[in-house]
Amino acid sequence: MDPVNPIVFFEMSAGQMRVGRIVMELYADTTPLAAENFRALCTGENGIGIYDKPLHYKGSFFHRIAPNGLWCCGDIINWDGTGSESIYGQGFPDENFIRKHDRPGVLTMSHRGKDNNGSTFQIATKELPMLDGKQVVFGQVVEGLDVIKKIEEVATSPDSDIPTRSVRILDCGEIVRRSQGTMNALFAKRLRDELVAACRKIAQLQIALKTCDQA
Repeated sequence: MDPVNPIVFFEMSAGQMRVGRIVMELYADTTPLAAENFRALCTGENGIGIYDKPLHYKGSFFHRIAPNGLWCCGDIINWDGTGSESIYGQGFPDENFIRKHDRPGVLTMSHRGKDNNGSTFQIATKELPMLDGKQVVFGQVVEGLDVIKKIEEVATSPDSDIPTRSVRILDCGEIVRRSQGTMNALFAKRLRDELVAACRKIAQLQIALKTCDQA
């Protein structure tokens, strides 16, 4: 794991049963915008969003689970897959497609149209090359693939992608591996240019959206 990359966790339940922790590395080194969005949604540090809902994954559900395929989550608005909001307000751009869907445990942004990323995301449970170049890979599961397998065993059906039991994020947050000051220095040194460019693109998209609304 790259020392500049944040580590976050989900404490998971299936129905009324606690099933364990999923730990994830976020690729701030290649996708700083998506990594920071996911990290902050794990901590809830940004408070309330534009839809008057907490910008926080805590309490949200995995609304779709395809066994040996994709887990879908991140709707912090409606909890059913129809809503999405990023910490930046409007959708933020596809940063790049450097990382691939090449193994189980890959974290990937849900495809909601070009440059329209929000809070919704997916966990791949197998290699999915058909998503390469379409969805942004921004992290990986580093611990807890066994938890994912356990949930699939007790909360999925071969006849449907809808979980047979509610699969929920009971708690989530960041695991700090070194002092915050050191992390901030590393992040600023390696990722300043990428963040500035991405934020400029977000601003351009927001201006374009306002122009369309006024037209």
